[in-house]
Amino acid sequence: MDDKTRLLRSLAIDRPQPATPSVTRRDRRAGLLTLGAVGIVAVLGAAAGMWLWFAPPSAKVPTVETAAAHPPQPEPVQRATAVSEQRNGSSLVASGFVVARRKATIAAEITGKVVELLVDEGMVVQAGQVLAKLDDILADKDYVLAEARAEASDAAVAAIAADLRDAERILERTQTLSQKNFATEADLTKSQARVGVLRAQLRQAEAQRSAARVEAQRFGAVLSKYQIRAPFPGIVVDRSAQPGEMISPLSAGGGFTRTGICTIVDMDSIEVEVDVNEASIGRLHAGTRVGAALDAYPDWTVPGAVIAIVPTANREKATVKVRVGLDVKDPRILPDMAIKVTFLGDSPGRPDAPSAGESKNNVVSK
Repeated sequence: MDDKTRLLRSLAIDRPQPATPSVTRRDRRAGLLTLGAVGIVAVLGAAAGMWLWFAPPSAKVPTVETAAAHPPQPEPVQRATAVSEQRNGSSLVASGFVVARRKATIAAEITGKVVELLVDEGMVVQAGQVLAKLDDILADKDYVLAEARAEASDAAVAAIAADLRDAERILERTQTLSQKNFATEADLTKSQARVGVLRAQLRQAEAQRSAARVEAQRFGAVLSKYQIRAPFPGIVVDRSAQPGEMISPLSAGGGFTRTGICTIVDMDSIEVEVDVNEASIGRLHAGTRVGAALDAYPDWTVPGAVIAIVPTANREKATVKVRVGLDVKDPRILPDMAIKVTFLGDSPGRPDAPSAGESKNNVVSK
């Protein structure tokens, strides 16, 4: 029996029994500390909630949930404009462009064909210099004909004047003979009538001579229009016509007729135009000193001063146009160049700088 019992026990499968945790004094102390820490955190959370509830809005600190619910909004981006303006300390900076006050596209006053073009881009021209010549064959013939008519009128006046002098001498002799009863009354009347007729013919011939001279001057002026001249000194920046093309003051021939010969810029009239925010325009007046820097030459500062503040505002951009004159005339400064202007203020001892009381009235320069 004992052998059978041992055999049966050897065939039985032993299953592990769950171990009963034995609670020691150290584990009990750790649990108490954990409960105490949780209680302290709960008390601090309650205190923080009461402080946030009763504290003023300015002292509240956004929590993580609040920051997540209301993310910071980006600052509004201002609408980009062609002119940028910023404040650098106490200075006002604005962007603009170089402009020429005197810039003209030279055109013909009459219609004609270009036979000779005497200018090219970059050429310096003087006032009155011939820029181009038009075909003037017919105009020259008209002028020669008018001059011939004027000369004929001069000859007619001279002939009538000679006849008048002869008739006046005959009249004087007839009057003398009539007083001595050697001439009849009919001879005297005839001499007087001839003198009157010749005097009238002389006045008519003189009027015709004056008209012929005016006509000759007119055809001479028309002939001079076939030579296109520069109205002022400057530099040719564009040539828009070629020899053989038709030129007209009006585009009567459509796309086959030019209206201009070239474009001339007076480099002595170079200045700067900038748009300043209307909120800052009160800081400027005529005479305010500036420092201008071209985008092409950022390391070169050109001194200058405000010429005038144009008395009108741009409603769309909320800006006011300001004209700035440069103290330096340099061939590197070209029209339509981008430039940044820093408004510095009045230079000490500057005679043309207005006083504080005059700054409001000095909006436009003289």
